[in-house]
Formats: sequence, structure tokens, C-alpha cells
Amino acid sequence: MISKALERREKLRLELIKAAERMIAERGLAGLKTRDLAREIGCANGAVYNLVADVDELVLRVGSRTLHRLDEALSAAERAGEPSPQEILVRTAIAYCDFAAENLELWRALFEHRMAADKVLPDWSVNDQLQLFRHIYQPLARLFPERGQGELSITARSLFSAVHGMVALGLEQKLVAVPLPALRKEIAGLVRAMLDGLAAHGA
Repeated sequence: MISKALERREKLRLELIKAAERMIAERGLAGLKTRDLAREIGCANGAVYNLVADVDELVLRVGSRTLHRLDEALSAAERAGEPSPQEILVRTAIAYCDFAAENLELWRALFEHRMAADKVLPDWSVNDQLQLFRHIYQPLARLFPERGQGELSITARSLFSAVHGMVALGLEQKLVAVPLPALRKEIAGLVRAMLDGLAAHGA
């Protein structure tokens, strides 16, 4: 009896997360309303908080689903062509750009969401985020085997920040917007230039 109740609760919880995902995709993070979600999944507004602790957890759960899909897209890009670490990094950077363009509001929500200063990100959410850095870290480790883990971690974050910045500005729906084919080309050029610079600096 208890297991059936838990099963029903888990099913409703997944429906809530999926409904929140659809709502963010359509309206953006600011458009997420628990009252609308409750109506969509057929429960009382207050019952939403029997399924998740608060809106922060709900947004993080949606973010976790987004990050897992991004992980799959980056993994597919790694396998899709030449196995050299340089080209893997170029392909994953372009795949990141394409994923952001195709999932714009969900991707934005990953970076727009802010928790209260006294709240700590749960371990599962931190792990979801850190897992993605292997797509940058591992090819860099092959390119620069003489570098230590700490140095490679900083380089991986710097490379991500550069690509992310280009994507964020390039997809901005204002004066700085860049056509997607041109943005892909610029990102590929940036990654190659950064890797060439790192190699020259190391030499």
C-alpha cells in the first residue's frame, strides 16, 4: 500500500517536473508559475510543495534534465568525426552552441536561476554541472599531458567561459545577435586560436 502511494507520488512529481520544463521552454524562467503547474497536472497549488521542497528545487530538477540532454549532445559530437583532441574540442563547442540555440529558454534558465545566498546547491545538482567539464578536460589532458590537474581545470573553465560568452552574446535577441552559421564559424576559430596559443605558450 505504501509502495503504491510512493509510486503515485513519484509519477506525479515527474509530471510536475516535465510540466515545469515545458513552461520554461515556452515562457522563460520568469514565466514559471506554480499555480499554472498545479492546474496542468491536476493537483492543488499547495500540493506542489509535497512533491518538491520549493521552486528552487523544481528549477534545479528541470536544469538537471537539461544538463543530461546537453551531456548527450556533447558526447555525440565527440564521436562524430576526427578523433584528434583539437577537433573534438571544436565539435563540442559548436554542439554547445547548437544546443543553446535549440533549447534557448531552458539553456538560459541554467544561468538565470539564482538561489538565496544562504542556500547551498544540493550535491546532485553540483555533480550534474561538474560532469560536463569532462568534455573539455579530457581532450585538454591529451593535448597537454605535462600539465597538472589544477592547471587543466582552470584552462577548461577558461575555455568554457570564452565559448559560453560568445554563445550568450551571439544568441542575444538584440543588436549583438549573430546569425547561427556565422556564430558556429567564429566559435570554431576561437577554440582553435586558444588551443594554438596555449600550445605556443607551453613551448
